[in-house]
Formats: sequence, structure tokens, C-alpha cells
Amino acid sequence: MAQKKLKNPKKKTKNVFLELKEKNKLKDKKTKSFTFLYFVIAFIAIVIINSYIFKTEVKNIPYSEFKELIPSGKISDLIIDTETIQGTLLLEGGKKTKFLTSRVEDPELVKQLQENKIKYTGYYENKIIKAIVSWVLPFAIIILIWNLLLRRMGGAPSSVLNFGKSRGKIYGEDEIKITFDDVAGVDEAKEELKEIIEYLRNPNKFLNIGGRIPKGILLVGPPGTGKTLLAKAVAGEAKVPFFSMSGSDFVEMFVGVGAARVRDLFAQAQEKAPCIIFIDELDALGKARGINPLSSHDEREQTLNQLLAEMDGFDTKTGVIIMAATNRPEILDPALLRPGRFDRHILVDRPDIKGREEILQVHIKGVKIAKDVDLKVIAARTPGFVGADLANLVNEAALLAARKNKNSVTMEDFEEAIDRVVAGLEKKKRVMSKKEKEIVAYHETGHALMAEFLETTDPVHKISIIPRGIAALGYTMQLPTEDRYLMTKKELLDRLCVLLGGRVAEEIVFGEISTGAHNDLYRATDIAKSMVKEYGMSEKLGYVTFEKDRKPLFLDIAPSFSGKDYSEETAREIDNEIKAIIDGAYRKTKEMLMSNRELLDKVAQTLLEKESIDGEELRRLIKGDKVGEDADQSGKKQD
Repeated sequence: MAQKKLKNPKKKTKNVFLELKEKNKLKDKKTKSFTFLYFVIAFIAIVIINSYIFKTEVKNIPYSEFKELIPSGKISDLIIDTETIQGTLLLEGGKKTKFLTSRVEDPELVKQLQENKIKYTGYYENKIIKAIVSWVLPFAIIILIWNLLLRRMGGAPSSVLNFGKSRGKIYGEDEIKITFDDVAGVDEAKEELKEIIEYLRNPNKFLNIGGRIPKGILLVGPPGTGKTLLAKAVAGEAKVPFFSMSGSDFVEMFVGVGAARVRDLFAQAQEKAPCIIFIDELDALGKARGINPLSSHDEREQTLNQLLAEMDGFDTKTGVIIMAATNRPEILDPALLRPGRFDRHILVDRPDIKGREEILQVHIKGVKIAKDVDLKVIAARTPGFVGADLANLVNEAALLAARKNKNSVTMEDFEEAIDRVVAGLEKKKRVMSKKEKEIVAYHETGHALMAEFLETTDPVHKISIIPRGIAALGYTMQLPTEDRYLMTKKELLDRLCVLLGGRVAEEIVFGEISTGAHNDLYRATDIAKSMVKEYGMSEKLGYVTFEKDRKPLFLDIAPSFSGKDYSEETAREIDNEIKAIIDGAYRKTKEMLMSNRELLDKVAQTLLEKESIDGEELRRLIKGDKVGEDADQSGKKQD
């Protein structure tokens, strides 16, 4: 008894997932996925073709009757082979038909045919060639036509009959080489996912204590932050198979196909357990039901219902972990987000300055970097950049260095790459008139001076009047000193003054305005509208929000449906408040630029001569001139 008690704990501590793998291997040996259905269909088709289509009417007669017909002159064109005699038989009424009789050893036959002047010929039939022509060749032609038709329909030959099969890509446990070392800037998300890896590696640690691992993990965040890469890194760390699908891969034009694919995906996952199922762009499949009754899609809803049922029907003890990614969590169906389905939501947000530096270190591993490259400066110059943006930045810098025949990528290349990514491609050959160039110079100087005069704004990094991108005739680049997550009312009002600085400078100098401030006015109006309708920053309207439809959390797009639940009088007051905020910012901007008119002219003329001024040179110009009290405050701010 004592020995049995010692053996039982060893059996209990045996890895549950290893037992699953052994069972699945036995299943794979017993079951064969090959089917003969297609060959049976083709065989039947060939039999029908040989039996009916190519069949000609032939009259069988006995050899004795054939001998009697020889003198009558009713037979002709005989073909004699080793076993049969074929020919043409003349019937009553002048009709002709083919006849066939068995050949008998008859030495007198040839003599009789010659006496009656009947034409005959010998024939030796090759049965192998006949079989090839009548069976193999039609079979090959049918398969060829079938392949061509199915490929024209957009898929492999078996895809049309396998609509219900999952289209997910399956990566073996040794195929994914990505690990957490390849993912940077998302330390909090990595910490959350280490628990899943530990569970897949050592499930008994959790099962023995009675813990239940989350069934589903939802990765949410802006595009390009590395959600898909993070999911692959989990599979690479845990060394388990990885099923990857997009939400749009489930839905087809045929009803019921999406639900069948969901069932097949989970069935395959159970066989390969332990494994990870990853559904990218979950919002394509899991959009909330009933949001817009006019554009309901029964097939999509059936697929979503099947996914909900499958997530309810399996146990995490089988070792199947479901991961999904989306950048629009606000439109997902609430049934998907409840506990028991996607239990854990992990934010994969835009990296901070430290995270951007770590991401840059990952992406420069295969790039030859010069000694003057400072990743901290590059990280500081790229606020708001996500992992995909930084990867593109490093690649652009490498391409610029190669174009200049350099042996390594220098800091100058990175600076130029940042300008190219942020502002667009430099248009060196675009020729502007002297008048237009002067307008652009004063416009950008107005932006830059307001950014330096005000206390809460970010310092200017660079001013340029070199055309870039599609419509940018010039730009003023500000460099944040730190990552910001909140904005005060004063900061928003100062930002309005910076945006209006270009238009006001044109008005002061030229006495007229141009179309160059279109984007500035759009952004200024958007900020003022948000202050009134969303942030409750209007003294007249008070602490009330009028924004009914929430904007997407991670996408910079307007709501798909905008409605209002307030009166026309309130709408009029909102419009008046928005105009009052912008008018106040306009008056403040005009007063500051008018009092510093000499500095405005000085900086603009310097910009016309050099076409580009960095922030340090701008601040030297400001300090070298008497710019009034506001500029003194600016100097204190920079010091």
C-alpha cells in the first residue's frame, strides 16, 4: 500500500498537456483526411461519357448469319481483327448500320470475300492504348477543367467544397522565433501575459491550487502598437502551436459558412492543445448586435453567436487560450466582453519616451549606426510614434544613408527621416513666387513666435519654408519636453493662439489673408468645439457635456452616426461659445504679434534667407531683440 501511495503523486504531477499531446498523436495516426469523393464523381462521369455520349448503334449478328449475308451483297467495308469482325450492313429501305460478329476460325472466309468482291482489312487493336484513350485521357481532361474552373473562382481546387474549413494559418511550436526580447515599449502588457506563458508551460502550478486561467485575452490599443507581435511572442515563449486568423476570414457570402469555420477552428485547436488561437481585428466579427438595424448582417451575427457558444463550451484545462486584438473596443458586443469569455483586457498603448528608446534599440539591431546617433534625442523627437512608425523611421534613415553612399546611418539621416515621416517628402523642385514664399515665411514665423511667447506651449524645434508632402508649403515643428496625458484649459487656449498665429501674422503684415491657414482653422475649431461640448470648459454653459456619440478610443475618426439631444437654443449657445473662445484667442494673438512687429519681420527675413531655422537659433533671435514683457516670460520659460 505504501508503494502505491508513493506512485500516485507522480501520476498526478504528470503534465496535463503532455497527456493531451500523446492522445492527439494517436488520433492523427488513426484518422486520414484524404477522401475519394472527387475520384468517385470523376469515375461516374467517365462511365456516362463512354456509355452514352461516345456510344454508336451496333447490331450484333451470329457468325452463321454473317456467312449467309456474304453472297447477298448486303455487307461491305469489313474490319477483321483477332476476335471480332465489324462492317456495314445494308437494311431495307436503303438504310445502313454497323454490325458486329464474333470471329470463328474459318479458312474459307477470305476466299469467299474475294469471290464476292467485298472489301476487307485486317486490324490489330492495342488494348492498352484503347484504355488510355477511353478512360485515362477523359479523366485527366475532367480534372484539368475542374482545376481551371475552381482557380477562376478564387481558391485552391478543394477550397470550394471546403467552405466550412477554417482558413487560419497554423504555426508549429518551433516555427515562431519571436520572443519577448523582440517586443519593447509595452512592459505592462508583457507582465500581464507572462502569467499565460507560465500556465501553458506548467499548468499544474495553477490547477493544484484551484486557480482558473482567463479563457480569453483581448489586446486593445491604437494601430501599430504591436498587438499581433505580442500575441506571437506569447506563443514563441510558451513553445505551443499558434492559430492566426483575421475577423474577416470567418464571414462569407454563403449563409452558415462563418459558424462552420468557427466550429472547425476550435475543433482543430482541441486536437493541437495546448495552443493559442489569435483572432486579429476582432471588431470585424464581434461588432455589437443591433447597433444599426438598417445594416444588419445575419451571417455575421450567426458567426458571432457561434463564437460565443464555442467560448462558453470549452474549458481552459484543455490548454486552449484565445487571444484577440482590436483598435475599436467600444463597438464590440457586450456578450464578448463579459467574464467567462474575454476575461482580461490588456491595453497596448502608445509608448512613452523610454518605451520609444527601447523600441528603437530593437529595430537598429541589424542596422549599422554611427557613433553620433543618440537614441534618447530621437525618442524625444518622436512623440506619439508607435512601434510601426519607429520601425519605418529606422528604415527610412537607412535608405537615406544608402542613397548618400554612407557606410553607416548618422544622426543627420535620422533627423531628415523624422522630417520626412512627420511632414512628408521634401519638394526641392517646387518653385514658388517671391510673394508666396514671403507669405509662408511670415505665416510660419507667427506660429513659432506664439509658441515661444506663451508659457504652457511646447518649445519650437524647427521652422522651415521648404515645401513638403502633398500640400504643406512650410511647417513649424514643436518638440514636447515630456509626455502629456492631460490638458488644462489654459494649455488648450494657448494652443489655439499658436494655431491662429500664422493667420494673424499674414493679416498684420499684408493686410489680407490667404488659404494657407485652412488646416490651422480646422484644428482650432475642433479644439474649441471639444472644450465646449466635451470638456465642460464653457463658463456660460457650465459643467455639461453635449457629445452624445463617443469618438473611437484609438482611431482619429468621427463617430459614424451623430445626433443631438438638446434644443436649437442650446445649439445656438454652443456655436456662440465656440466662436467666443476662438475670437478671444485671436485678439490675444494679434495683440502679442502687433507689440512684437519688429521681431516678426526679423525672424521672417532670416527664414527667407536660410529657408530653415532650428529652435536654438530662433531663441537667440528672440533674446537679441527687445520683445516686450511676454518675450521676457518666454526667455524665463526656456531658461
